[in-house]
Amino acid sequence: MIEYIKLSPSEINAIILSLKVALWANIWALPFAIAIAWLLARKQFWGKALLNGIVHLPLVLPPVVIGYLLLISMGRNGFIGKYISQWFGFTFGFSLNGAILASAVVAFPLVVRSIRLAIESIDMRLEQAALTLGSSPWRTFYTITLPLAFPGILAGMILGFARSLGEFGATITFVSNIPNVTQTIPLAMYSFIETPNAEGAAVRLCLISIIIALLSLIISEWLAKRTQQKLGQSDARH
Repeated sequence: MIEYIKLSPSEINAIILSLKVALWANIWALPFAIAIAWLLARKQFWGKALLNGIVHLPLVLPPVVIGYLLLISMGRNGFIGKYISQWFGFTFGFSLNGAILASAVVAFPLVVRSIRLAIESIDMRLEQAALTLGSSPWRTFYTITLPLAFPGILAGMILGFARSLGEFGATITFVSNIPNVTQTIPLAMYSFIETPNAEGAAVRLCLISIIIALLSLIISEWLAKRTQQKLGQSDARH
């Protein structure tokens, strides 16, 4: 029984790699997610519906399609990736960087949606009052909008983190399944399922994935409720 629950080095590497990919994917995606969420929540402009559709496209596209689009655009011979490689010596294809990019793309809509809902829940009169008192738009954003939306931002990051941990199709299409390089938990499970007598490893990684995902959803729900309470207290004071 002890041997059955003991993690092998390949399983541990897959878990560590998954956590690293999910963390960096969210860190890189967060500034763009905040900017787009604020734009969609606070501004009216031509093409807003199109931008909203593009942002949420990864939610409805098959992951393999996303991976293929990344491959032809950001791969070593892609129409964008080849210039990045030539100018900066930086590549995405079949590397950890590519795994992070794929995870960031598929998780991006969830992060944007959570932050947008948090910003839309903020009473605009608070921002307008600050502007009336002489605060600049940037100062208003950093001192009022961002702090009030912070629980929603954190909830979005947690959801994005959980989604990144579960990414499979886009990653294996874009960067393949390379042990210790791009082999995250879902890819390692895929390898174990195809390997004779490796069911125990697949089961262990499956349970770990379920636990992480469940904890992420519970924390995200708690943060969402906390955001509503915080905004309700703010409205009561004003």
